[in-house]
Amino acid sequence: MNDTGRQSRHVSVHIDRTVDEVYAYASDPANLPAWAHGLGGSMEQVAGRWFAASSPMGRVEVAFVPRNDLGVLDHHVTLPSGQTVHNPVRVIADDTGSEVVFTVRRQPGTTDAAFERDAETVTADLARLKGLMESA
Repeated sequence: MNDTGRQSRHVSVHIDRTVDEVYAYASDPANLPAWAHGLGGSMEQVAGRWFAASSPMGRVEVAFVPRNDLGVLDHHVTLPSGQTVHNPVRVIADDTGSEVVFTVRRQPGTTDAAFERDAETVTADLARLKGLMESA
């Protein structure tokens, strides 16, 4: 089934590290290849802009919102087609560390299976982020 309506799924993970630690690591585009495998194995900075050079989607640009004290890690991924996907992400304090919440947005025309794969990819990415942060 294809759904052209907007649908979101919140994927989250608890990390036993402070908000400041998680935010500092996750907001650095150079660290993305270590935990966000959907962007490929390397990031490069060109004229102040960050690109995933070897993503499965081709060369994509990743642009984070400016650093902030609110835990907002929203970023835009611009695909080779020129389409830009907005990814809302938050790092939220909780009693024993932080929670990272990534909102997976269903893009128009995305099949149920593709939307499910997107959510599974984000779940795996956040699990990698948790593993990296908690083993540091």
